[in-house]
Amino acid sequence: MMYSHLLKQASANGAVALAAMLAASAGGAHTTRNGGGATTTTTSCQHEEGGKRKDVLGMLHDLDVREEWSQFDGDDEWVTVMMRGSHESLGNIEKTLGVTTTTTATKASSTTESRYHNDAIGKERTLPGIDVVLGSQWGDEGKGKLVDMLSQEYDVCARVAGGSNAGHTIVVEGKKYKFHLLPSGVLNEKATCIIGNGVVIHLPSFLNELDGLKQSGIDAEKRILLSDRAHLVFDFHQEVDGITEHRLGRNKIGTTKKGIGPAYASKISRNGIRIGDLENFDFFEMRFRELAENQMRSHPGLEIDVEGQLAYYRSIADRVCAMMTDTIEYTNEQYDMGKKILIEGANATMLDIDFGTYPYVTSSNPSIGSVLTGLGVSPKKINGIYGTTKAYCTRVGEGPFPTELERDAPGSIGEHLGVVGAEWGTTTGRARRVGWLDIPQMKYSTLINGFTAINLTKLDVLTGLPELKIGRAYKHNGKILNTMPSSLKTMSELEVIYETLPGWTEDISKARNFEDLPVNAQRYVLRVQELLGVPIRWIGCGPNRLDMIDRGEGWDLSSKASLNSSE
Repeated sequence: MMYSHLLKQASANGAVALAAMLAASAGGAHTTRNGGGATTTTTSCQHEEGGKRKDVLGMLHDLDVREEWSQFDGDDEWVTVMMRGSHESLGNIEKTLGVTTTTTATKASSTTESRYHNDAIGKERTLPGIDVVLGSQWGDEGKGKLVDMLSQEYDVCARVAGGSNAGHTIVVEGKKYKFHLLPSGVLNEKATCIIGNGVVIHLPSFLNELDGLKQSGIDAEKRILLSDRAHLVFDFHQEVDGITEHRLGRNKIGTTKKGIGPAYASKISRNGIRIGDLENFDFFEMRFRELAENQMRSHPGLEIDVEGQLAYYRSIADRVCAMMTDTIEYTNEQYDMGKKILIEGANATMLDIDFGTYPYVTSSNPSIGSVLTGLGVSPKKINGIYGTTKAYCTRVGEGPFPTELERDAPGSIGEHLGVVGAEWGTTTGRARRVGWLDIPQMKYSTLINGFTAINLTKLDVLTGLPELKIGRAYKHNGKILNTMPSSLKTMSELEVIYETLPGWTEDISKARNFEDLPVNAQRYVLRVQELLGVPIRWIGCGPNRLDMIDRGEGWDLSSKASLNSSE
């Protein structure tokens, strides 16, 4: 199979990366089968030809990829599935570069919709649109860092789902900022920050977060807009959350006990209270008394200081109402004015109430749909959808985790990932469970959200490991699965088929270009990109704000830069 025509159509950077990716598939790959029947593909770092050793990027002129399916010993189903997956991945990569296997790319016609427009002097400017940063695993992927970086160029930043159960940590010049309700974009002093109607808000926590930020020298209160339609989380919601979790015993969900589930339950039961109700405090009081009575009746032993709570909300009503507005109208007006809007997703796709590992999920939809329902915008206004994933995988709380590693064993890979990656929850402080990167899970997340680019975080955490594994496929009862199972029983019986790649020992924290990475680190990134069929644009190389590689708009399917001309 000849891929040389791809290089002619790609940009210089795209050509190098694609060549390396294809070379990674071609050079030094061999397949072995262990005693249990599982297949492991090991890809070596270098390739020898004619007595000369070539690294990944030195194989630009040797792109005749060898098909090695004959080594699978007659496992026809496995071969078919893997060949289909490779074909689909190549198709996505070709689309990213604006080419196909039979035709060359041409310039977009004047009738083609694009987020770019040429002004009078021929310079490109970005048309209005909404870009979205989402978590693609089980949360804690590092979304806030990308949002913080991107938000410097945006006029509006917004949260659209979840509540204070989310936790984003950003390190700026050695100082840590931890956000739970505020969008991470609040650090951009020019950005207006919206908390949309899909968010449930615990006002005491929100105001404490705002006051803490002010003590750090950032007074953001005049830049915060609260949706008048957002529902409130009360202290008794948090108590109910704890009571419910305790009653479940060993079948507990592992919630953050922040009252998120009970608050959404009040919303769906249609007895919840919204921020806008504070404008008419007599009405708010009536609704609060009814809700409190309902909760105490439903949960014997629950005690609510109704008068004390009412006094507190009366004292903060004016302050809260000053930040309140119709965010649906505001957001769409900003769009019409040509403003750039960035959405910061909370939690992650595998915690989605519909798409996640139910019932071990959150109570909202932290996938792409929440942008529409939690902010009140049309889907046609969305441009980039950026999936954030760690270079490995973590999860907090209970529930299935197919690629999980033992974290507590001294000297283990799990301990390395947990300690070096500082894997403790921002919100709860709980130790996160750790494991290898899970490609079937990521493909599922990509399918649901339609990611236009991937933000691969914490690649530096893998430094020092002699070998790296990638969960390549799921096998159940001897058959390869093509999707994520919905059944917890099936999930518990999965066999994960891994692919092994060599590690690296070089420090990558100072890398600012893809070529600065060690060859084996490059190879890992390119292999993940190839398996997903989605370009990896951002690569996290360290904990600090600037420890990131941005490969540019050519690695973003939403960007016109990915449609390279044939010239």
